[in-house]
Amino acid sequence: MIGTRHRRVSLTCILFICTLPLSPLLLSQKLKKLEILNAELTAYDIKLGKDARKLLGNVQLKHEDILMSCDSAYFYSETGSVDAFSNVKVTHGDTLTLTGDLAHYNGETRVARVRNNVILRNKESTLETDTLNYYRNDEVATYRGGGILKQEDSQLTSRRGRFLLDTEVFYFMDSVEIVSPDYIIKTDSLKYDSQNERSYFSGPTDIFNDDRYIYCENGWHDMQQNISFVTDKAFMEQNGRILSGDTLYYEADAGFGRARSNVVMIDTVENMTMKGNFGLYYNDDEAIMVTDSALMIQIDGPDTMYVHADTLRSLQNTDSLGVGRILQAYYKVKIYRSDMQVMCDSLIYVESDSAFDFFGEPVLWAEENQLTASHIRVIMKDQQLERMDLTGVALVISEKDSTKYDQMRGKEMTGFFVDNRLHRIDVTGNGQTLYYATDEDVIVGANKTECSDLVIYLKDNKVSKVSYITKPDGTYYPLELLPSTEAVLSDFKWVEEWRPRDYLDVFRWK
Repeated sequence: MIGTRHRRVSLTCILFICTLPLSPLLLSQKLKKLEILNAELTAYDIKLGKDARKLLGNVQLKHEDILMSCDSAYFYSETGSVDAFSNVKVTHGDTLTLTGDLAHYNGETRVARVRNNVILRNKESTLETDTLNYYRNDEVATYRGGGILKQEDSQLTSRRGRFLLDTEVFYFMDSVEIVSPDYIIKTDSLKYDSQNERSYFSGPTDIFNDDRYIYCENGWHDMQQNISFVTDKAFMEQNGRILSGDTLYYEADAGFGRARSNVVMIDTVENMTMKGNFGLYYNDDEAIMVTDSALMIQIDGPDTMYVHADTLRSLQNTDSLGVGRILQAYYKVKIYRSDMQVMCDSLIYVESDSAFDFFGEPVLWAEENQLTASHIRVIMKDQQLERMDLTGVALVISEKDSTKYDQMRGKEMTGFFVDNRLHRIDVTGNGQTLYYATDEDVIVGANKTECSDLVIYLKDNKVSKVSYITKPDGTYYPLELLPSTEAVLSDFKWVEEWRPRDYLDVFRWK
């Protein structure tokens, strides 16, 4: 037992771990007894027991291959144990040193119990605590009541801990915190491999640095390479962008992140959210890529736009043409917005121009009108539709009834919007129109006209007036005399069944 008579006893206690496991033969033999190497004064103390000796002054002890020293001690030869007081120091070779104020060591059980101002130095690691138990047979040291592990420029604290001395692996529990110049980690439970400088954590975990925050409930962090892999409610926030997923992998020095399953990337600056099941993030150009059920949600003032494609990519524009972000969507693109729907093969949106470019047989629906062309560009202003340019066999079609369609065709078209509704369409080159005439809402005939350039005015999404700029060549057909070959213009294609009706419909492909 540790004596209580000594008030300010500073003691160093023993902790050493055998580098090789004992063979069965050695285990069957009697362990070496604790030896007294030196003491300035020694005397038997019958009050402590018939075999108890009091050692005073420059006390030095040896057990197997460890050395111990202290200012004073009680030595019990029958049990092979010692109570050590004041300036106790235990060393093993040049790798392990243990110091403390009070200690009890049992040579038979090979268990050391160290108290007050305990410092354990093992290779590159230093552990500080007030209560430490060391079990030499298991090569394990444990502490309660708080401890600090220091290694180079990082420091770890916790309420409880367990240290495997041969492998320098630590287990920390309860209020664990790692502080280094580059990051701070706070968690409930943590395994720390000090040789590889890698931390494994479980339970609610927070990782901070100057511009990045990571949360998870499981994962690991590599201090040497500054790499994190986190799971279970994992998300990362950096520069106003939030990345979450079932698993996150992030290389801080490279500025590269990867997310898998239930991926959500939120840009709080742009009011944009990207979802999918696989995502990549590059810090240098603030690029985000999402695929596998990819969906982008962009809040545009009172409206919200939903974009789906096989792959979505958003990056920061850094050229001389302007600042802002660029959105790219590839393969099977569909867009839903209450005032506009689109289907195409790919699109590019440049924020500095407020322009959408649609490629690959694009189809755009605006209210009752279907617009197609080889290439469609839509210009936005103040989050409202302003202008639309159609090039390469452009057609505008609206349904008159289930079998008849008003149509206009031209080489190039420019549409103008007022309050997000088509107001006027300018047709340039090879202009053609086909409009059905009505009498008291009954279709009675069709006007088919060819004119190089023309202007079409719309009201309530219906054609109200057509101005033919050059000499028109037109024919009126009574309905019963309209040949079927004249009922549609060249390249006519009505694809209303492909039109997305709500945001979930963007995942349906033709």
